[in-house]
Amino acid sequence: MERLRQRADFVAAATGAKAPTAAFVLQARKRGDSGPIRVGFTVTKKVGSAVERNRVRRRLKAVVSRSAAGRMRPGHDYVLVGRRAALELPFDRLVEEFNGAMRRLETTTARDLARRSAARPTQAPSDTSH
Repeated sequence: MERLRQRADFVAAATGAKAPTAAFVLQARKRGDSGPIRVGFTVTKKVGSAVERNRVRRRLKAVVSRSAAGRMRPGHDYVLVGRRAALELPFDRLVEEFNGAMRRLETTTARDLARRSAARPTQAPSDTSH
């Protein structure tokens, strides 16, 4: 698992699927390769002071390192946007919210794939006999 560090990668992940929770918003985007899983963390100044933002970021990193092993897929970028509620929620609740958000992203992605394949027009057989 690698870290996202460039702004362009964070912006690209923001265009993908989203799963909001009370403590964070999980964003995911499938890249065009089968490279390693990349994860980014961001917390806006609205959350609080630098100390509080760093605490939220550390808690989110711990959640991902503890529970992401089987759910995250290679070739995807994930971004967790921290919210103020991540400071007060018990750690076990954060883990539950992360697992729930990952499940929602999986179903959203599967539903989007099915919708896209259904929307593609099928080629009608050409009628050459007149």
